Amino acid sequence: MVKKINWDKLPAEQVTPDMTRKMIFGDKVMIAKMTFKDGFIVPWHSHENEQLSEVISGTIRFWFNNNEEEHIDVQAGESLVIPGNVPHKALIIGEVVATDTFSPPRRDWIDGTDDYLKGK
Repeated sequence: MVKKINWDKLPAEQVTPDMTRKMIFGDKVMIAKMTFKDGFIVPWHSHENEQLSEVISGTIRFWFNNNEEEHIDVQAGESLVIPGNVPHKALIIGEVVATDTFSPPRRDWIDGTDDYLKGK
């Protein structure tokens, strides 16, 4: 079934006091549009899903494979491809708007069991 969706009409989920997100997903792909406050940390995690992160404004600093000595800064207009099952962590630098695209869709985000992100 074809669906037309307007981001502005989707409800925003307040994931934490420093993060909101909106999600659109089908059977095989998901895109999430997120806003973050400066200093928010996405803790170490991994998932089977391939991830494409695009920074619209601000900067996100990523670390990979449990190594905090080397990082990659992704700035506005840049994207990053993260293969499935690669451990990663991120720091939000400045006010950030970003999208993450996942294949397959993140079931933990859809059903609300993404406790690693919510600090539980």
